[in-house]
Amino acid sequence: MADDFKANEVSERYARALFELADEAGRIDAVRGDLRTLKAMLADSAELRRAVTSPVYSAEDKGKALVALAVKSKFDMLTAKFLGLLTQNQRAAALPGVIAAYDKLWAAHTGIVSAEVVSAQPLSAAQLKNIKSALRTALGADPELEARVDPSILGGLKVKVGSKLFDASLKTKLDTLKFALKRA
Repeated sequence: MADDFKANEVSERYARALFELADEAGRIDAVRGDLRTLKAMLADSAELRRAVTSPVYSAEDKGKALVALAVKSKFDMLTAKFLGLLTQNQRAAALPGVIAAYDKLWAAHTGIVSAEVVSAQPLSAAQLKNIKSALRTALGADPELEARVDPSILGGLKVKVGSKLFDASLKTKLDTLKFALKRA
């Protein structure tokens, strides 16, 4: 538990430093875009996740890999230098936490709320527009939606805003019914 707290603290410190540098340079959005791209790359590639978090690879190797990835992906120079610094300080494993903390700082700075919408099938543009409108009304702020498909929920939606989760998935409803029937 204490290790998790320390890891969060480290991630938040690095994210704040990056955010402040990006703010001074007027490149908050560019860096955020790079970090979102990197987050997607980490989610899509088990090999990249392993390379970033594994103690088997040296800090130098991690740095070379991340900087090469940043150059190939045409990341902002500030992002590339930050990735090099993060690995040089042997903090590459904190990268997912840094990305999450940077996103929170960005949201607080811009006044935009991030929301994740999970559905069993891809949502149409009209459906996403309706969800965004409903969230805007409920939250009193513009939401930035990240839609994800998870067939295991069977149907319905899960909407997560910050630490709050609205779960109207068919799977959860069936699990609740199954539990109620066992108790009867």
